[in-house]
Amino acid sequence: CKTAAFCIPLVSYLLANPEASALVLTPTRELACQVHDALKKMVGKKSAIRTTLLIGGEPMFKQCKQLEGSPKLIVGTPGRINDHLERRTLKLDAAGFLVLDETDRMLDMGFSVQIERIVAYLPKVRQTLMFSATLAPEIVKMADTYLKNAIRVSVGSVSAPVEKIAQEIVHTTENEKYGLLLERIAKESGSLVVFVKTKYGTEKLATKLRKDGHEAEAIHGDLRQNKRTRVLTSFRQNKSRILVATDVAARGLDIPHIECVVNYDLPESPEDYIHRIGRTGRAGAEGKAVSFITEQDGFKWRSICRLLNPKEKGAAVRPDNITVTGEPHKREGGFES
Repeated sequence: CKTAAFCIPLVSYLLANPEASALVLTPTRELACQVHDALKKMVGKKSAIRTTLLIGGEPMFKQCKQLEGSPKLIVGTPGRINDHLERRTLKLDAAGFLVLDETDRMLDMGFSVQIERIVAYLPKVRQTLMFSATLAPEIVKMADTYLKNAIRVSVGSVSAPVEKIAQEIVHTTENEKYGLLLERIAKESGSLVVFVKTKYGTEKLATKLRKDGHEAEAIHGDLRQNKRTRVLTSFRQNKSRILVATDVAARGLDIPHIECVVNYDLPESPEDYIHRIGRTGRAGAEGKAVSFITEQDGFKWRSICRLLNPKEKGAAVRPDNITVTGEPHKREGGFES
């Protein structure tokens, strides 16, 4: 998996360079926690390589105490890493290994300035790894800025989800969405992630599902970190079956028992469609992805089709492997289904 792709060389580097340290940056707290857990398992409990997790929403004094022990492996989000650098509680002059995980997402979230500040504290001679599922022009430009003699390694397609994810689009109206969601929940036997576009929308939909007898929790960026952690832990442990989320949960999270992803609202960015539905069908398993499309979604769906079907030279043509349910609600300038 992607995490192992940088964890293994990172740990190997630290073992070969005992005086050095390494830094891993992720766009979200949840992904940072997941990466940190993976690295701790990899180095083992008896390893001399000490790790620390630096993310927002956690007590600063606790993190400062951990940094006093001079950990060699630091995982965190850009905002909190910069906080420690400004406080001078974190030193990166020996960090000869830098990983930027989900680099495209960090650019989307406006972290580029913060990343530049962090890089200024790093040694000029270092190894830098950048991971991105999609290669927008901004990513290529960023790579040119931070990398020298870069080598690009591509695994699979950067414009298509894995083949074992069965994709379906459902033409509907805004008022019909909730009923269709209940039908989908009844049809599936496993866990579901339902993506909506707003933080308020996640809470509203999760509350509505709970009133209808479903075990549902909401996750979004405005939740306190301890609440976000509790919600994800509950979902991982199958204590809640449905996770209603904004795109804070679209990247990197690896929860194997997710059977179906529902795009209750289409994403603003076409690349996020691939990331969202990639939460299912993990590690070779089969998965399902269902997208509700209203007449207002014409532009968004055309953009997704162009990304999924680049051979059509700019035309918005739906790939043949997507099942279509319902009739499009036509409007002026309609869209291909």
